[in-house]
Order: sequence, then structure tokens, then C-alpha cells
Amino acid sequence: MSREQTWEDPSERILHDDLGVATWSVAIEQNITEASSDSVPRATASIASRMERLPVCGFHRRFVALVSIGAWYEVFDIFMTAYLGAALQTFHFLTLQQFSYLIAAGFVGMFIGTNLVGLAADYVGRRTAFVGLLLFYSAFSIAGAFAPNANILILLRFLAGIGIGGQLIVVDTYVSEIVPSYARGRYVAISQFAGFTSVPVAALVTSLLVPTHWLIDGWRWVMIIGGSGALLAWTLMRRLKESPRWLESRGWHLEAEQLMDVIEREVERETKKPLPPPQPLPVESAQHMPFQDLWQPAYRSRTILLMVFQVLQTIGFYGFANWAPTFMLHEGRNLGESLNFGFLFALMNPLGPIVGVFTTERFERKYALVILSLLMAGTGMVFAFARATLSIVLIGCLLTMLSSWFASIFHAYQAELFPTRARATGVGFTYGWSRLSAVFSTVFIGVLLVHGILTVFTFIAAAMCCAAIVVGVWGPRTNSVALERLSQ
Repeated sequence: MSREQTWEDPSERILHDDLGVATWSVAIEQNITEASSDSVPRATASIASRMERLPVCGFHRRFVALVSIGAWYEVFDIFMTAYLGAALQTFHFLTLQQFSYLIAAGFVGMFIGTNLVGLAADYVGRRTAFVGLLLFYSAFSIAGAFAPNANILILLRFLAGIGIGGQLIVVDTYVSEIVPSYARGRYVAISQFAGFTSVPVAALVTSLLVPTHWLIDGWRWVMIIGGSGALLAWTLMRRLKESPRWLESRGWHLEAEQLMDVIEREVERETKKPLPPPQPLPVESAQHMPFQDLWQPAYRSRTILLMVFQVLQTIGFYGFANWAPTFMLHEGRNLGESLNFGFLFALMNPLGPIVGVFTTERFERKYALVILSLLMAGTGMVFAFARATLSIVLIGCLLTMLSSWFASIFHAYQAELFPTRARATGVGFTYGWSRLSAVFSTVFIGVLLVHGILTVFTFIAAAMCCAAIVVGVWGPRTNSVALERLSQ
């Protein structure tokens, strides 16, 4: 019997156990030993060690391409709010204070989503969480397009935020577990690049559609476009594979073995070379609830480190990204000029992750975060003094590029600090603090803006300098280290 006949991809079927928890099930044939003799040796090799020995090839690139579809819509949905904010204020659909609440509501939803969905993803799997969240936030984004007033729109952005927040951490977790350690940071940066290409699209679509009215107001069409990712959910569900590392961490060794065989055959067909022997890697199955793992001695300091870092970095990243067009309005620019500035800044968003792709494996991620945090702080202070159009554009573009470069590095870094059995929970819980920070910092920035943008950027610069200190002093090194080694 050939291996093609013996093995079946367990990602294709889902059963439910008596606890109602989704588990991956396979039909293991009694004559499994009849599989061809060219099977990869695995008597003592863990699934993690077999994942680590895979050469990066078309399998990994297709996987990241599929996951990046979800990342694209997720980032589009986040940033379209920033570009719609200036328009909605100009059209008197909401006030400046209500715009602050609109952004804050989305981040409150993200705080809930990162915590609840992170925990759920460690139980139901990466693929199920990924596709389910795409459907969830797309539905509420489309519903927001038909909001009759500001209060309903704020409520719907809160609900959409729950799904968006969960998707943010599932993508990082998913990519980190599929790609080998020597390329992990680079492929997280690639997924970030794909996601950030949606930012200039969101800015362009907003500038083109906001002045129009076809059946409904143009800004409502922008929100419908943001929710159109739901149309791709079925394709993603059929083509994505579950994380074998996650299956192994849950103790579902037979399912993980079968899926790993499918992946290995696919890689061997593409590379036309036999795989190298796997190197031993220790793997621990779940012994506690995932949240309890975060507070075990090995991970407690990392959990606290990321909590503090996430509170601080969000002030710098979203302080500019969400408020740039509004800053321009406050400085006396009209709506058209503000949206045009926003579009020019948005064009730089994909550039940062491109730089990240070529640097994240060359420079230790810990130190890259320190340097980028300080550069963002300094550039923001210079932007506060810019008055000429050219200087505003150049400095704003540089700050945007640095911010997205920073994001591509820390998204890889945060997923490396927790064990597979609790990775989504750990990333979700700590990243959730960034969403909570965004809620309060958004309202606070709205208050500070009354005193001018210099006051705002002084606040942002102080936060980024503190973030640099936290990571520089307490952050571990992670480059080219297997996730299982980092978990020890």
C-alpha cells in the first residue's frame, strides 16, 4: 500500500469530544505498518524536531500567503477607522470626542478578543480560530456600514474589535509554529508586510469613496470592503493545515504524526531531496490550563515583561497611526489635505516590514526593538515641529516606516517567548494589555491634543523610551533558537 493511500490530512475533518471541544480526528488504519519503507524515521523524533528540519520551500510560502489574506483584512479594518475618522467628523456624523470613543471601543473589543480568543485557540486549534475570527469581524464590519448613528457605530466597532484582536495573535502564533526557527522572524515579517499593504489601500479607497454617494454614503462602502474577507473563509478552511506543533502539545500524537507525514511528503516532492535526520527537541504536553502556564517560574518574568512593553509600545504605534489625519485637521489643514497626508504616510507602511524581512534574522530582535523604539521617539518629536508641507510628508513617512518595521519585529518576538501549549494564550493575554493601553491612551491623546501636537508627541516619545529600556534590560535573545529550546 502506498503512503498516498495510507495517510489522510487530519485538517480535513473535525469531530467533537464529549466536552464539546473541537479535536482533530484521523482514521488510523490497522495496517499502518504497510506504509512504504521510505518513511521518515520518527521513532524518537518529536513533531517539533521534524518541523525544524524542513527546508523552507513552496509549502511554507503558500501557507504564509493564505494566512496573510486574513492579516490583510485585519489590518485594513484597523486602519480604515483612522482614515474615516476625519471624514466622519467633517460630515458631522460624530464629534472629536465620539471619534475618541470610536477608536477606544475598537480597542476594548480587541482587549477582550486577544484574551478570550488566545485561550480558545490553545484549545480548538489555530486553523479553526483563524477562519472563525475572519468571519466574525467581517460580519460586524459590514453591519457597521449600516449604522444609523454614532452610538450604534461605536457599539459595532467594539464587537468587530473582539474578532480583530483575536486574529492579531492567532496569525503570529500560527506562523511561528509552522516556519522553522532559522526563518521564523523573516516569515512573520512577510505576513506583516502583506497585512500592511492594506494600509495604503484603505487610505486610497477612503479618499476615493468618501466624497461619493452611490445608494449609500461613500464611507459606508469603505466598511463593506473591510468586511469582504468573509467571502474567502471557505477557501482558507479547505487549504490551510492545522499546526502539528499544536496537536503534539495537546497530546494528540497520532493526529500530529499523520499530518506531519502529509507535510513531509509535500516538502520532499517540491525539493526533490530526502529530508535530513531530525535533531532531538524536548516537547512537553499540556500539564496545566494554558493561563496557569504563564505564571510558572519559567515564564512569569516574560509575561510581566511583555505586559509592560505592550502598554508602552501601543502609545507610540497607534498614537501616530490612528491620529495622523486628525493631527493635520487640528493644525488647520482641510479634510482633503488631511486625507492626502494620510495616504502618503500609508504608502510607507509596507516598506517597514520589507526592511524587517531582510534584517530580522541578521540582527538580534531584542536589540532591534530597542533601537527602533528610540528612533520612533526621536522622529515623533521632530514631526511635532514640522510646519512646511514637504517636511511634514518626509518626517511623517519616515515615522510610519519605522513604526511598521518595529511592528514586524515585535510580532515575531512576542510569539517566541511562550511554549506551544500556551503560546496563543500568552501572546493574547500580554498583547491584550496593548489594547487596554490603546483605550486609555486614545482618550488621553484626545485631551492632550487641545494643548497642541507637541504635547502629544512628548507623551509618545516618553512611552517609547521606556519601552526601549524594558526590552533592553529584561528581554531574552531569541534569534535562530527553536521554540522548544526557548521554552526551557
